[in-house]
Amino acid sequence: MEGETNNGSGVAERICYITRVESFSACHRLHSKSLSDEENKKIFGKCNNPHGHGHNYKVEVTVRGKIDRQTGMVMNLTDLKQYIEQAIMKPLDHKNLDKDVPYFANVVSTTENVAVYIWDSLVHLLPPNMLYEIKVHETDKNIVVYRGE
Repeated sequence: MEGETNNGSGVAERICYITRVESFSACHRLHSKSLSDEENKKIFGKCNNPHGHGHNYKVEVTVRGKIDRQTGMVMNLTDLKQYIEQAIMKPLDHKNLDKDVPYFANVVSTTENVAVYIWDSLVHLLPPNMLYEIKVHETDKNIVVYRGE
């Protein structure tokens, strides 16, 4: 069957995906230091407001792995929650992304780059090859998906 691998004992190992959802609030200003003020205003419009603007982001973290025969889990959700707290909530929640998060000092804080930041932060905490996807909802209508590519 698709989605199964054989562990050599004739018993198929099942692959499962787990998604944990969290929300955080942060503000930012879309502004590239490599562009003029006029170019920034033209490209980013109202999101280039010098005083910034805020979002209530929703993040979906999806991991992928084999279901452990003893525990019945891909991973303990308590562990995943702690990883998310460390990689997302502590550095990003109620922060000014451009001023409080060193990563964004020279990287434009678009939702695409927020997704990359979250991936890079989580991939080092999780077991190898387990992180599958980061999905960031900037608004109900604007969603970014990143899979480490």
